[in-house]
Amino acid sequence: MRAPLLLMVAVAAVAASAAEQDFRSKLFLDEPADPCYEDNAQLRPRRCIPDFVNAAFKRTVLASSTCGAVPTRYCESTGGKAEACQVCDANQAKLAHPATHLTDLNNPNNLTCWRSEPMQAHPYGYQDNVTLVLSLDKTYELTYISLQFCARRFKPDSMAIYKSVDYGNTWQAFQFYSSTCRKDYGKAPRANITKANEQEALCVDVHRADFGSNSVAARVAFSTLEGRPSAADFDNSPVLQDWVTATDIKVVFNRLQPPQQTPRVEPVADDALSSNLLTPLNESDQAGDRFSSFYHYAVSDLAVGGRCKCNGHASKCLPSARDNGQLLCDCRHNTAGRDCEKCKQFHFDRPWGRATLKDANECKACNCNNHARGCRFNMELYKLSGRVSGGICLKCRHFTAGRHCHYCREGYYRDNTKPITNRKACKPCGCHPIGSSGKTCNQTSGQCPCKDGVTGTTCNRCAKDYIQSRSHIAPCIRAPMTSGYDLGSQADTGTAAAAAAVAKDQCGACPAAAKRLNMNKYCRKDFAVLVRVTGREMVGEWVRFSVIVESLFKKPRSNNGANFLRSGPTQMWMLATDLNCKCPKVRTNKSYLVVGDRESSVPGRSGFEVSRRSIVVEWQNEWHSRMRRFQRRARECR
Repeated sequence: MRAPLLLMVAVAAVAASAAEQDFRSKLFLDEPADPCYEDNAQLRPRRCIPDFVNAAFKRTVLASSTCGAVPTRYCESTGGKAEACQVCDANQAKLAHPATHLTDLNNPNNLTCWRSEPMQAHPYGYQDNVTLVLSLDKTYELTYISLQFCARRFKPDSMAIYKSVDYGNTWQAFQFYSSTCRKDYGKAPRANITKANEQEALCVDVHRADFGSNSVAARVAFSTLEGRPSAADFDNSPVLQDWVTATDIKVVFNRLQPPQQTPRVEPVADDALSSNLLTPLNESDQAGDRFSSFYHYAVSDLAVGGRCKCNGHASKCLPSARDNGQLLCDCRHNTAGRDCEKCKQFHFDRPWGRATLKDANECKACNCNNHARGCRFNMELYKLSGRVSGGICLKCRHFTAGRHCHYCREGYYRDNTKPITNRKACKPCGCHPIGSSGKTCNQTSGQCPCKDGVTGTTCNRCAKDYIQSRSHIAPCIRAPMTSGYDLGSQADTGTAAAAAAVAKDQCGACPAAAKRLNMNKYCRKDFAVLVRVTGREMVGEWVRFSVIVESLFKKPRSNNGANFLRSGPTQMWMLATDLNCKCPKVRTNKSYLVVGDRESSVPGRSGFEVSRRSIVVEWQNEWHSRMRRFQRRARECR
């Protein structure tokens, strides 16, 4: 009893564990909703932006001057109080002050500083340009740029911040700081910002800027939109959107604050200052050189706050699998490009636009009914449509044409049994090259435009009371009038044309034997020839065909014993009524095997006659062997 109980407990525990694991998998594996679309069944697009970040964090900064290439002494002082001096040595990690300290983790309890080389004396103070260049490797929209200076250091008396939007090829002034703005940068220190100069760099008096005192770690922060009139309507201000955009930042230190008094230096009992690291000061050293170690730039943190620029069409930026892992926007709303700055291929039915809170400006696919792979945008058509659609399809396939590939091209018509999106929605007109007056047929019925006297959907036959001519301009002409013609019940018609136009239901059936040839028929008939029909014309009630005799398989003889058929051109006669009833069926530019009787020779006319009793079949090349076999067996004929 105890064993089954333990088994039940174990099974229950396993089931509970499996249920809990399934719940956790669903809880943690479900993908979060895409912030670029509303969380509903329609997935309506909406504006989305990447997270706000410090774009400078752990990025490389290029400094034009960094201490430590040669072990160098630097000192710190506030006012006249002497401070201990130290050594900057790039070859020793604990003594180095590289530019990487500008963008590392900013820990207030353990500040790391970048330090420039000591400044050289100048008649107007310690003056030397030092430049810091930060490459963001991607377009960002910046909110602020912050510089935190190391404590107990002299602050810049003149510095400038520049930005680049083309990865450092060109630079644009972003902000100036100086005690002499007009002299250094040609700017008034208290310039007003209006909509006319929103995209203009300003100059701030360093004494009014919050640089702090030398005894504390001072910070200066430049807000890119502060005081700009259109900042409240940023989405609708292309000027400010361009103003905050940058790919690179450059900080130029032009001049340190001049010292108020000469600092007092006390000796430092440290091996780092031994004579093997520094050249001892001699009696000839000038005072400026003696105290130059006090005057250098020292910055502990460079921060650039902003968002990866995606124009409202992406919620994040991801490293590319190519291009050395460069950041790319994870574009949504059918956009493309590194900054989602354009519509992706085939989505040009409306112009690209930056997403706003009111309109996501999603790119829309062109309507080409599945017949094109490319399209382009036309602003004029877009405006004429009430700003609904401006796409024009390119290189329509499947014999379609039009802005949307919505109708059939010339020479084709719509197959209404198939939707327009079907690749076989257009069928060829097949208009006869001679009988039709053009290649374009009716888009609905497929009816070709026929010449006078020609009929049929493809204009391939003559109409009633018309006969075929030898003219390409007028392929069908009215049948000529003849008097005294008698054709049974229609003797009163009085015209050969009426006889030639006998209705098919009055023709009667053609003899089936007239379409087949065997040895018995070959023996009973008087001649068998292969002819090629080259033309025809009406002669009264007769149709005269111009033919060329290509082969004689059985030579005919006239009643007087002379051959009336020879190889070469001759004439073949046939009643118009028989031709109209297609008994036999004869067409020009075709080759036929004709097997007939000697009595069918036309008296008084050259050539021979064919009738309903004749065998006239369209020639096939494989019949040569059969006809030779008939010729060999001709002696069997009785």
